[in-house]
Amino acid sequence: MTFVDRARLTVRSPADLIAAVPYLLGFHPADSMVVVALRGRRIVFAARADLPGPGDDPLDPAAHLADVIARQGAESATVLGYGDAPRVTPAVDAVRRSLAAAGLAVLDALRVTDGRYWSYLCDEPACCPPEGTSYDTGASEVSAAAVFAGQVALPDREALTGQVAPFDGPARVAMRKAVDRAERRLATLLDEAPEADLLGGRALRRAGTLAVREAMRRRGERLTDDEVAWLTLLLTHLPIRDHAWERTDGRERDVALWTDVLRRAERDLIAAPGSLLAFAAWRAGQGALAAVALERVIEAHPDYSLALLLDDLLRRGVPPSELDGWPTTGPPEVLRRRRRRRG
Repeated sequence: MTFVDRARLTVRSPADLIAAVPYLLGFHPADSMVVVALRGRRIVFAARADLPGPGDDPLDPAAHLADVIARQGAESATVLGYGDAPRVTPAVDAVRRSLAAAGLAVLDALRVTDGRYWSYLCDEPACCPPEGTSYDTGASEVSAAAVFAGQVALPDREALTGQVAPFDGPARVAMRKAVDRAERRLATLLDEAPEADLLGGRALRRAGTLAVREAMRRRGERLTDDEVAWLTLLLTHLPIRDHAWERTDGRERDVALWTDVLRRAERDLIAAPGSLLAFAAWRAGQGALAAVALERVIEAHPDYSLALLLDDLLRRGVPPSELDGWPTTGPPEVLRRRRRRRG
């Protein structure tokens, strides 16, 4: 799910919209259903789901997409299906019905594949020939405007997943050694804490606050292995994790920091940095990046509450503006109360 709050792209035709979709999502979709939501003439949201597999009911993802789009206060939508007709057509039909049931006008419904598109709503040969209409995203003014604005469209979702994949080889060996050193450092810190400091809690919080502050002060300078190991070890303590969370927003430097830390962290220490990356990406309108970060976290730590909470935000299509200032303005119970009111 992607909230559109970046440079505006002027879309005048189906070909322009097809050219814009990869920049709205962050990657070029394949075997996908995409719904682009509009309020007036402005694109406000883009949501993607995999095409249903053989034997799957297309109504399930269709109903979910329509529900998410309706939550954005959208007035209309365009549906795009990427792939061959036997899989795309029933999926697009199901999404159209679900959007209509939600009270949303469907402006167009397109099937896109192999450099051509077909409209399900137009049968005029003059504008929608049976053989499809060719398009060239590389020649589109929309693509040029997006690139000029600094937006990126990766080749596919696998490339996006690669952006949060763990480093391997010598880098992984070096990080394991750094974590060993960090564990010994932590043991020394707790052993040397004064007796009045119950369980070394104050010493731990001071060390965590300092580590977070130093990491977030960096301006393009990468953390050392020892700094990453020390930071990720301290982030396993929830007060320190929450301290970092309260200082994380949708700034580019936040996304860059937590991406780097997630990729370098040891598997048993990725829960906090992965969740912090997801939060920063969500705040920045990069829902696809947030989703792949959460996939890594939940695969390794299926019960990590912050990751599950953020995953719920994404799946429900909750816009960042709905929780401006969160988490500093209040605890996650705010979201839970809103969920209960919606049923």
